Amino acid sequence: MRIKITDIATYLPEKVVTNDDLSATLDTSHEWIYTRTGIESRHISARDELTSTLAIEATKKLIRQSNVDPMTIDAIIVSTTTGDTRFPSCACKVQGAIEAYKAFAFDVNAACAGFIYALAVADSMMKSMKLRRVLLISAETITKFVDWTDRSTCVLFGDGAGAMLLEGAEDSQTGIIATKLYSNGEDEKFNSILAHNGEQNGNRGYITMAGRTVFKYAIDYMAMSMKEILDENNMTISDIDWIIPHQANRRILESMCKMRDFPIEKVIITTQEHANTSSASIPLALRDALDKGKVNQGDTLLFTALGAGLTWGSAIVRI
Repeated sequence: MRIKITDIATYLPEKVVTNDDLSATLDTSHEWIYTRTGIESRHISARDELTSTLAIEATKKLIRQSNVDPMTIDAIIVSTTTGDTRFPSCACKVQGAIEAYKAFAFDVNAACAGFIYALAVADSMMKSMKLRRVLLISAETITKFVDWTDRSTCVLFGDGAGAMLLEGAEDSQTGIIATKLYSNGEDEKFNSILAHNGEQNGNRGYITMAGRTVFKYAIDYMAMSMKEILDENNMTISDIDWIIPHQANRRILESMCKMRDFPIEKVIITTQEHANTSSASIPLALRDALDKGKVNQGDTLLFTALGAGLTWGSAIVRI
């Protein structure tokens, strides 16, 4: 049995902040940001919008459009780096909000690679535990963890959520074909180049990042993981209709494709309007591509992402 993505819904905060808006308070400009990142604008969560708020809104939208009874859901998995609290989990808050009382719920934290990790976990658990329906949600309010006086980081991020319904596929030709995960935390440099500096005196802290180093690792590791998952499944890039990567930086995506001679025309890019939404970026990009008629039923997709840890991985899915 293969596990299939049967529907997806997303939620973006109402507030949109453009590069020009940021240039009013920072020593930056639209041109400076866009030429380095491909970002034009980002959605910013309101003070009272928590990560669980975004996750619940995306999930309720998914339930409405799929006409799914929450009591038929077996599990809820949320990938997030920005949970409301250390505990309870964001997933438990979603479970209560939608009254999916037969589902067990938990969070997965693998930073920007969280969606790939959660997809692999869901795929494995559904097969081993014979689960019928699983909600996989990626939700982030990462802008609450940026230093808005640091132009090297605050211009990069946005908030959002995506919710997917996963079910067993009747057609064995569709669904999750393969997932592959990696981590490297063996050296201090891997834990310091992209990190959240932790709570200090009640302050939630902020993101720090060595941009050039992150840029290099993102290109190398995502390109490597895509090649390895294709090779292991006797596939080539010609078998893939669309590459949907973590939307961190347009220049990273262009360099990643150049390294492996993958056609950039096959890459879904939404950095211009979403910025980096951490683990939510791939679901947001997929929904956007579906709405615009780029991705269609029967297409084979290649997901890839890298996040702090370092964590990274890829997945091949036929929708």
